[in-house]
Formats: sequence, structure tokens, C-alpha cells
Amino acid sequence: MDNQANTKVQFLQREAASLLLYQSVLQSEVGRAYLDLLQAIRYTDADGQGCLQAYGNYFRCLAAKHQNWEEYLITQILRADNPFTQLAQQQEFENLPPALVAAAEHDLRALQSLDECGSAILSQWVQEVAHLSVSPVVWYVEQNRVARVHEFPLIEKLQQLENWADAVKELAAYYRQFGTGLFAEYKAARWQGGEFIPIRYCDPIELNQLVGYESQKEALLKNTEFLLSGQVALHVLLYGSRGSGKSSLVKALLNEYGNSNLRLLEVAKSDLKDLPKIVEQLRSVPQKFIIFVDDLSFEEDDDAFKALKVVLEGNLTARSQNIVVYATSNRRHLIREFFADRPSPRDNDEVHAWDTMQEKLSFSDRFGLTLTFEGADQKTYLQIIRHLAAQAEIDMSQEDLEHQALQWATRHNGRSGRTARQFVDFLKADLTVSSSTHHAANTES
Repeated sequence: MDNQANTKVQFLQREAASLLLYQSVLQSEVGRAYLDLLQAIRYTDADGQGCLQAYGNYFRCLAAKHQNWEEYLITQILRADNPFTQLAQQQEFENLPPALVAAAEHDLRALQSLDECGSAILSQWVQEVAHLSVSPVVWYVEQNRVARVHEFPLIEKLQQLENWADAVKELAAYYRQFGTGLFAEYKAARWQGGEFIPIRYCDPIELNQLVGYESQKEALLKNTEFLLSGQVALHVLLYGSRGSGKSSLVKALLNEYGNSNLRLLEVAKSDLKDLPKIVEQLRSVPQKFIIFVDDLSFEEDDDAFKALKVVLEGNLTARSQNIVVYATSNRRHLIREFFADRPSPRDNDEVHAWDTMQEKLSFSDRFGLTLTFEGADQKTYLQIIRHLAAQAEIDMSQEDLEHQALQWATRHNGRSGRTARQFVDFLKADLTVSSSTHHAANTES
């Protein structure tokens, strides 16, 4: 490789090493593959095999992300979690420390140098150092403008700017509006082992697939819109029969409002003791959070009960306006009560035993809103069946459809939204397979 190209590679390596805040951009798999490729180009072996392998790894990493190097680099900048991006979420740009802003400007200039040396240039260098007759295939894909619409105006602006440092104020405003880190990239996560774990593939259930509980749906939607608008939203208990769609309704909110900065955080009952810690970590970020607790119930003297009580009722710490708890349960009284718990005149263990029992029984009242999901009667069950069958485009007479649906409910789990979904899924698969088999038989004959 000629001296000019070699000098350019050394310059890019120095720029990458000089980052003060945005090191995480190059610590990703794609970033490391890029830096490894620069190193392989600069110190290639005699036959160029190491360089070719490094280029292959770089190509594979970009293809797996389905992004061009330039788009990927800027996307990582938009999602970076560092002192500048964290403080920009909490303060106006004018109040940020000047040294922090200067460091961000420095890093943006350095990253712009890496952006300008994209896949096409790297491919030419690899061809030269590996003595190839043609350059390796260059990874390229059209930008995905649908996935995260709010990112692309800034991506395009940075790609057109002569000096990325000029966009530092706009970047700060972006962080303040959309946040950074895990919740800037993923719409849902679960709390596990004391940390947030992203959920990459969320349940695709949508609100228009859920019928039969319209008043409950309307109340939950209204409360969620209060949360998104910055108003005081209520904690919600969704109580009722199994299979009535309580959990599905909460999950569907994410698909309805995920692009409006709503995030869903799943917390298992066993991890509820960490709720105060979770709330403190989410308090200062711009997204709005539903903490989702499924199938909630407690045993006596449960630490999870005490932690949830603090979050629902508050303590000396002010309540966070960007967080609500949505819990589902099959029990109206969330704390299990036994006949032995009921006080009697012979009960000498506690003077005010009735007060203790009432404390337990009234716990569900601490949710600001309780939505009741009664078991589906035949009319509601068939309404759900017809709705789901229409969405699945099942071609069958209504009489035959309803007859089979009632038989299914009798033989399986009774009438419920879950049973209706299972029946329609089975029926659609059965009709599709039968049609394919019939078509294949006719073709052979």
C-alpha cells in the first residue's frame, strides 16, 4: 500500500484512540471489526490472508446489522450512553459544562473522519494489500427509514455537514427528547439479575385484535395517554378470569405507543424487591415506562409486597412522573388469606389483628385504577371468534364457524379470549394445510 494510504490509516487509528466520551461507539461488534480491519490493512501479512479475513468479518457484522457503515456509526452516536448524553437529558444545553461540550465536539470530529472512510475505500485498500485482481464486494443497503423515524433527520443532517461538531447542540436536544442507551434502542426490557435485559422480539399483539372488553380497554388507553402527555397517571390493577386478555392488552400498548416514547419493563414477582432501585434508575430518562407485573399475588410477610407498597403509595422520595405500574392478577385480594389468619377472641398474638387483616385485603385498593375482566359468556366468546376469524381471513360460514368454536371451548379450556385465539390459530393452520394437500393431490392427478 502506498505511503499516502498508510498515513491515512495511521491517522484514523489515532482519531479512534483519541475519543474522550464516545468510546462505546467503537466497542460494539461492528466497531471492533472496523478497527481490526484498519490494523490488518496496516500490518498485513505477506499473502494478505489476515487482511481478507478481517474484511470478511467486517462485512459480516454490517450485513447482520443490515446497515451501512456510515449509518451504523451515526446510529451508535445517537444511542451512546456517556456523561455528555446523560447530562444532556437532564439539563438545557446552555447549562452543560463547557469542557463536556468541547469533548463532545472533539469526538464528533474524530468520528466524522472514520465515517468518511467507509466500506468502498476499505475495499480498495484490501484489494491493494492483498494483491487482488478485483476489489472485494462492498456491503451496501438502502437506509431503513421506517424502523426509527425520528433518527433519520439527524442521520441525514450529519451526513451533509462539513463539520459534525456544529451539530452538538442539536444532538443534545435529541438526547433530551429521546434518551440514550438501551431504552433508546429497544422498546421493551426485563429486570433480571439486577440489570435491564433488552427484549429483542416483542409480542406482536395489537389492540385491534382484542375485543370483548371495550370499556376496560378505553380506560387503560386513556390512562396510558395521560402518562405519555406528562400528566399524572394512575397505577393499574387488571383483575379477572384467566385467558381474558389482561396481559395481552398491556403488551398491545407497546405496539400502539412504542414510537411515542413508551417503554415496557417486565418485572417478575421475585424481583419486586428491587422496585425502588429500578424507579430511581428510570426517573431521570425521557421515556415513559410501564412496569409490567404479570400474575401478581403475595404471601404473608413478603418483601415484594413491601417494595411494591412503597412504589404505589410513595415515601419521602417524590413519585416519578414517567413511571406507572400495570399489574395483572387472577385474585381480587392480592395477598393470600387463610381461615387461620382471621382473628378470634382466643387470638392473643396481636391486639389489633383485624386491622392487620384489613391491611392485607385492601392492598389492591392502593392501585389508583382497578379494571375487572369477567369471564366471557357465550355471546362475548363468539364475538371474539368472529372478529379473529375475519382478521385471519377464514372462509367459512358463520354457523359452521360458531359450531366448531363452541365445540373447541367445551373440549379445551372453556370460553375465553385465549381459547378463541387458540381455536382460530388451529383452524387457520388446518384449513391452510388441507388446502395445500388438496392442491398437491390435484396437481399429481
